[in-house]
Amino acid sequence: MSMLIGLAVVGGVALMLALWVVGVYNGLIRLRNAVKNAWSQIDVQLKRRHDLIPNLIETAKGYMNHERETLESVTRARNLAAGASGVGAQSKAEGGLSQALSNFFVVVEQYPDLKANQNFLALQEELTSTENRIGFSRQAYNDAVMTFNNQVEMFPGNIVAGMFGFGKSEFFEIEVPAEREVPKVSFS
Repeated sequence: MSMLIGLAVVGGVALMLALWVVGVYNGLIRLRNAVKNAWSQIDVQLKRRHDLIPNLIETAKGYMNHERETLESVTRARNLAAGASGVGAQSKAEGGLSQALSNFFVVVEQYPDLKANQNFLALQEELTSTENRIGFSRQAYNDAVMTFNNQVEMFPGNIVAGMFGFGKSEFFEIEVPAEREVPKVSFS
């Protein structure tokens, strides 16, 4: 009789442990899927950005005959960003594209007719809106990554994560130092 009670206790403990492992495993799956979903949202916005840039360049070409190098630089950076895969490569390529676009808009300032063109203004507004969406999507992605990484690294979740091969996810970080700087405002 005592052996039967002992087996029941051991069986109950084993069942509780199995249920705990299943719960933690399912939580890790849910968090990993949240990271994937957040990355998909970034990907949608980056594609939108990549689709807008050729139209912006085409509109500017007619006005910026002497700025071929600037236009080609943006096109090259866009192609690299569109072809990048993986969070790290995408992050680096998007940083390069942001820098090229920044240089492009500095040059645009020298062309008042271009700045007044309605098509160009509409595309510029659309790109600005897309950049804002990318920023929000990047924040949501990095939040999802942090939550997932915390679960993967913290005890006791790290035990289950190690048993089933869950690894940390990579943050989508800013690679362009100019994007980290605080804008300077001058009223003089």
